[in-house]
Amino acid sequence: MITDDTGLIHGGFIFSLADYAAMLAVNHPNVVLGSAEIKFLKPVRKEESLLAEGKVIEKKGKKNIVKVEVRRDNLLVCEGTFVCFILEEHILKRDER
Repeated sequence: MITDDTGLIHGGFIFSLADYAAMLAVNHPNVVLGSAEIKFLKPVRKEESLLAEGKVIEKKGKKNIVKVEVRRDNLLVCEGTFVCFILEEHILKRDER
């Protein structure tokens, strides 16, 4: 399910890479994704390598705004803005109550 018959990578997998880059940019064990706005700019094929880079561009208390770019070589294939929140405790601990 990663690719279709032509070898095109489904966008959900590219989104997952971008999301992971956003979480790494925040670098906190209790970070969660609140929302994301993402644009897919170019197709990606299964034999191509991607590099994702996330950078925190704004912090407001627990809220972090992260800009993420995903590139194939130097070509931008995907970009997005991720709103991440740092919780006081792990999300699963909060859910157990």
